[in-house]
Amino acid sequence: MDTIFALSSGSPPAGIAVVRISGPQAGAALEALAGRIHEPRRARLTLLRDPAGEVLDQGLVLWFPGPDTATGEDLAELHLHGGRAVVAAVEGVLAAILGLRRAEAGEFTRRAFVNGRIDLAEAEGLADLLAAETEIQRRVAIRLAGGALSRQVESWRERLLRLSAQLEAVLDFEDEADVGVMPPAFPSEMNGLRNEIGLALEAPSAETLREGFRVALAGPPNVGKSTLFNALVESEAAITASLAGTTRDVIERPVALAGIPFTFVDMAGLREAGSDSVEAIGIGRAREEIGRADLVLWLGPEGEGPAGAWEIEPRIDVAGHLPKAQARHRVSAVTGANLAALRRDLVTQARSAMPRPGDAALNRRQRALLADAHDALGAAKGESDPLLIAEALRQTRLAFDRLTGRASTEDVLDALFERFCIGK
Repeated sequence: MDTIFALSSGSPPAGIAVVRISGPQAGAALEALAGRIHEPRRARLTLLRDPAGEVLDQGLVLWFPGPDTATGEDLAELHLHGGRAVVAAVEGVLAAILGLRRAEAGEFTRRAFVNGRIDLAEAEGLADLLAAETEIQRRVAIRLAGGALSRQVESWRERLLRLSAQLEAVLDFEDEADVGVMPPAFPSEMNGLRNEIGLALEAPSAETLREGFRVALAGPPNVGKSTLFNALVESEAAITASLAGTTRDVIERPVALAGIPFTFVDMAGLREAGSDSVEAIGIGRAREEIGRADLVLWLGPEGEGPAGAWEIEPRIDVAGHLPKAQARHRVSAVTGANLAALRRDLVTQARSAMPRPGDAALNRRQRALLADAHDALGAAKGESDPLLIAEALRQTRLAFDRLTGRASTEDVLDALFERFCIGK
């Protein structure tokens, strides 16, 4: 296997630059730069030199012999001064060493997975942690990266294996009167496991957490959608004008309100007649966005919005504006009247769709596999044939193994590790 290296800290210039080396030649690379390998897991201030003996930098050197390392391989770290020239010079020497090459995106973490240091669910949590921008995203990602979901799935798997062992005893010794009978507690244990998985499936969506609670502003043209959109995202992101149909395309802006991630969406006004071909395309996209949204703020005539939309009465500062009898909020994006109350309500609504402190969130892949396990146990519930029950338990175990990466496909791994940066 190749030995890989990469800058694992932020792009220079910076105060410190951390270059990580992992693989069978990590020790040789460290000797080539530092002259020797120091005591494991202790930082040493060392002069780093090129093959001609010229000093490249003075920095801290750490040596971690495998397999008890982050990647499961021999690992070295060079903590350098963070100038571009320093980093480039050190990387140049490493690239010239036989057997070393620059790491690809996510390759350090992929090696940690391949070498059994982390499982697939933990790797997904680490990817989410690297992308976290709000406190709630950080908390949930920390739990996933720390193995919370993996431990739960492993606990279920152990219980499932015990059930499978009981069932195998029935199949192997069905002619023996004292062994070939299904244990009385077997059905209740299997149903209890299924119920726990069902409760886990009620966890919030990781996509909502990662991408933000999606709020679409909808209504006919020229009702103030873009003005309210700009006020909510606190920027002039959308063009506003008195001319109907000004907004032709979908405009998205991610923001955080009270630590909760949101994505606000402005779109073309909805109308049937009198629109040109370009506006018609915008209207089509707007209808698609309404279907994608977690919540729609309806600024049009009362009762004409999509099911579940909040009735918003906009432009309350304008004389003769269209009133609503059952408006959830009456606002003015120009004067700011009642916008604070709308934001608070949005935060409350979004928070109910987000994980509570200590809870986990499931991404689409994890949710689909847990649903497969839940369905398989459900199919076994009404069965009396031990062979069919055994097959259902096998399918359940396979879903668990795919979730944690015991059984996985390369395309799943490629899609995950492409989310990582170089050096992680």
